[in-house]
Amino acid sequence: MTEETVNDPAQPLQAVLLLRRRLWETITTRSVLVVPQRDLRLDLFRGLANWLIFLGHIPDSALVWFTTRNYGFSDGADLFVLISGYTATFVFGAMMMERGFVIGATRLLRRVWQLYVAHLLLFFVYLTAVHYVAHRYDDLHLMDQFNVAPLMNFPVETLAQGLILKFKPLNLDVLPLYIVLMAAFPAVLWVMLRWRNAVMIGSIALYLAARHYGWNLPSYPAGVWYFNPFAWQLLFVFGAWLALGGAAANRWLLSSRTALAFSCAVLLFALIVTLSERIPGLRDSVPDGLAAIFIPNDKTNLAPYRVIHLVSLMLIVVRLIPIDWPGLKSPLLQPLIRCGQQSLSVFCVGLFLSFVAHFVLESGSDGIWAQLIVGAAGLWMMTIIAYYRTWSKRVDRSRSAQEVGG
Repeated sequence: MTEETVNDPAQPLQAVLLLRRRLWETITTRSVLVVPQRDLRLDLFRGLANWLIFLGHIPDSALVWFTTRNYGFSDGADLFVLISGYTATFVFGAMMMERGFVIGATRLLRRVWQLYVAHLLLFFVYLTAVHYVAHRYDDLHLMDQFNVAPLMNFPVETLAQGLILKFKPLNLDVLPLYIVLMAAFPAVLWVMLRWRNAVMIGSIALYLAARHYGWNLPSYPAGVWYFNPFAWQLLFVFGAWLALGGAAANRWLLSSRTALAFSCAVLLFALIVTLSERIPGLRDSVPDGLAAIFIPNDKTNLAPYRVIHLVSLMLIVVRLIPIDWPGLKSPLLQPLIRCGQQSLSVFCVGLFLSFVAHFVLESGSDGIWAQLIVGAAGLWMMTIIAYYRTWSKRVDRSRSAQEVGG
């Protein structure tokens, strides 16, 4: 060691930083993020989940037949939560690894605040719209149908309960679930970066305990959350586990004929059972004892068969659509991809439009052509919002770059 090295005050600091980096690499050897490549499949299917949620939230219409919930156990909500866990880990996990826990956690909590503000805005607009339409057009049953009636009897208490996510009008259940899962995620992610599999096992244990002991959060004015966060966290954590190397470690499943055959069998079985619930002619083809297990579909506590169905569907789709699939650049898929890239805005707009679509169909013609036109118009509006948000963000980035350059 030279005299120059000894007298250099930067050397001890560099040694500490090098030791810290090597220690971090040692700790995280089992939790490695996927290659930082833009996976358009995530945007595609997150956009699809938003479309499915919109169509599925228009009650008493044929549009639900364009959703997956009539053809299997899982639906757009399952897909949305799984992809949300994956993308949150991809973004904030990388931030924690590169810049430390504090920065990653604070940025994650900032995202939680954005989600909460978006929910409050949607909450007040939704309440106002339902209340106004119900009284303006003397259609008061909408107040009960969309769970807005408590606002009339106990307005202050109802709004207060809405602020703490206990009161939720009809269809406004997914975003509060997402907020709660993201709020708990900083600590979960910190541990997952070190012990990925241990956290996944803990998530499964919490899921089983919640189903066994009936754990859930209370709702206002009565009941529990429609999406039990203690159960639905399983899909969110599973998405995080996949992003942290779980998918890479089990890539052999994509080439396994046994896994493919099992997945196809699950999808076929789910199709038959689900259709038998909706088509009386098929009901006799399913034994009563078997039907009692799957009908009605337990969505609140995330029945195990929903998870198995989603994983089977995911395995087939990933096998058929690789990350470099040329079709992802097709103009026909760009609307879905844009809606996935601007997921929060599109999701909120879609929930509001589902109420508008229901009122339009109820107050006018509810024939099949009217339903198709209303559904297509809603999807078109959601797509317009997605393209506008993309353009607006591009303009903001360009302006920021010009200001920095100036």
